[in-house]
Amino acid sequence: MRYVAQAEGTVTRETFWTISGVGEVLFYYLAAVAVLVFLYGVYDRVARYTRGADDPFDRLDDLPGRVLSATRTVFSNVNQFDRDLYGGLMHAFIFWGFLTLLIGTTILGIDMDIARKVGESFWTGDFYLAYSLTMDAMGLLFVVGIGMALYRRYWVRNERLWGKHTGPEDHLFVWALFVLGVGGYLTEGLRILGTGFPDFETVSFVGWFVADVFALAGMSESLAVDLYWWAWWSHALVALAFVAAIPYAKPFHMLSSYANVVARDDRAGKRLPGVPDDASPEEIGYTGVEDFTWKDRLDQDACTKCGRCSSVCPAKASGRPLDPRDVILDLKAYREALGAGDAEEQPIIADGGTSVINSETMESCMACMACMDACPVDIEHLKQFTEMNRRLTESGQMDANVQDAMMNVFQNGNTFGDPERKRPDWTDDLDFEVPDARDQPVEYVWYVGDYPSYDERNRRIARALATVFERAGVDYGILYEDEQTAGNDVRRVGEEGLYEMLVEDNAAAIQDCEFDSIVCTDPHAYNTFANEYPEFDACEWSGDDVFHYTQVVADLAEQGVLGLDGTELDYTVTYHDPCHLGRYNDVFEAPRELVRATGADLFEMPRNRSDSFCCGGGGGGLWMEVEEETKPSEERLREALEDTDAGEAVEKFVVACPMCATMYEDGRKTGGYEDDIEVIGLTELLAEAL
Repeated sequence: MRYVAQAEGTVTRETFWTISGVGEVLFYYLAAVAVLVFLYGVYDRVARYTRGADDPFDRLDDLPGRVLSATRTVFSNVNQFDRDLYGGLMHAFIFWGFLTLLIGTTILGIDMDIARKVGESFWTGDFYLAYSLTMDAMGLLFVVGIGMALYRRYWVRNERLWGKHTGPEDHLFVWALFVLGVGGYLTEGLRILGTGFPDFETVSFVGWFVADVFALAGMSESLAVDLYWWAWWSHALVALAFVAAIPYAKPFHMLSSYANVVARDDRAGKRLPGVPDDASPEEIGYTGVEDFTWKDRLDQDACTKCGRCSSVCPAKASGRPLDPRDVILDLKAYREALGAGDAEEQPIIADGGTSVINSETMESCMACMACMDACPVDIEHLKQFTEMNRRLTESGQMDANVQDAMMNVFQNGNTFGDPERKRPDWTDDLDFEVPDARDQPVEYVWYVGDYPSYDERNRRIARALATVFERAGVDYGILYEDEQTAGNDVRRVGEEGLYEMLVEDNAAAIQDCEFDSIVCTDPHAYNTFANEYPEFDACEWSGDDVFHYTQVVADLAEQGVLGLDGTELDYTVTYHDPCHLGRYNDVFEAPRELVRATGADLFEMPRNRSDSFCCGGGGGGLWMEVEEETKPSEERLREALEDTDAGEAVEKFVVACPMCATMYEDGRKTGGYEDDIEVIGLTELLAEAL
């Protein structure tokens, strides 16, 4: 072995200390091989994406802005902290520690292979001291983060980290990082002991501590020199193997996750891609892996199996056969197995028989978007789920109850199957006449919606809102029998053709009126009118022209025209954030301002705002009969009574969505909460206060 001592007093260290000239050549050869294997793997991954179908959305517009935004998101680890402080700190420590070690290795390479070849080394003196201190400090952060990961996975055995797709690569990944982090310090400690504890090396405080431990254990300098050679090569080989393996296993998420955030659609889930005009029924939805767009494939590769989506999914929590993570990974596993020749072709989704995904799995989805909100790398689950629902629809495998609802919409324009002429019957019990937007110019066209029009419980919500509008002097009108189902959930259960028909009919009816804005009772209608209708040629308004009633009424309350002074009602209440109003469209404060304006004492449930828990009615859930261990509505009512600071003192459960009102009224009965809490629409609370 070669031992070249550094010059007396020189503040630096020899990079290839104890490594022979042949060893240096061998290292560079292995490094070149590792880099080539890495580059080929990345090329192969990118080539697979180019074989994917075209994505319907422009994912690369304003690329510099996208890159900057993604860099802020990824480097700040902001998504990792959502709902999970421990996980956020753990990932931040690993990310920044790993990144610093990578940068440090790059700096050393520049010094060795460029600076020393054309001039003098800059890796000396104060620069070396600062470099060593930074590397030791950030490396320690890296090791702490890996320790946290190991503790959570193997000691606590966090449930969401284990699943059907947990395999050897998951264990190899985390242990390889551990070996790299700890192995670096062991190698450094041997070097410091073997070189006689140079005074300036105290800045490498972790390595110095390790060297002290070795010395206290009785290790001699000569033994440290001998062991260093083995430690150096072991560390180098693990590092090079890790680099080479990145594109072929879980470490690839370090690249694919960043790319996925760059290519994200800020309105993903709020709007869904359409179906090409020339597509035949056999081509609609996922029929095979060739239908996966390049973004779908990137989504699948970006999944790190963290299970955050699974942990927030109300369908999974209620015992339905859906795990969002497993669906994404099942699609990926099938695509890769088919590409490798290890699987035979089968339907992506089917009702019975052999398929990648079973129909019951997709029928369980409530389209609440909790999975997408929780995903730290912006995987667009709902887009892929909808494509599978479209395939079920086109192949005649839709849930029977949903089929009945769709037939009602087709024949009568509403999911109840009642005649169109009965749509405005809810106005009969009012002591004033509701204006007709078809006959006179109005500021707001009020889209009432199916449930406030036909469901007796929700008619109270519609009448209460009409009363509020009248009291405030709002210039509004409704479409009477010309209104049809808005179609938000029609689209999400896969009935794209029927949805497009509804867009044309509703857009025509609204645009025949003279109006400034549209206001909706139902957050589902609000979402599709604001985010999806403007994507169609039949629609002439923009998303900025559409409001939920809470936004309009909150403005009226702020202007003082409602006459509320915040002392009218003395109730203890909690408020449920509807998925389509809150998580979809970030309307959180307007409903709360209105609750407070009535004088009610508002207590928040632990899961609120974007973390809210779905009622179970979205994505067609309102029309289905499914087996559940615990209904989402029952779980939410339990949370209101047991987990708020007010506890059982909560008297009223306030909702701002007619579908939520329906689901929670049902949950009160099935969960045995009828004597414990009252479900009340926000409009009803306002009307009572007025």
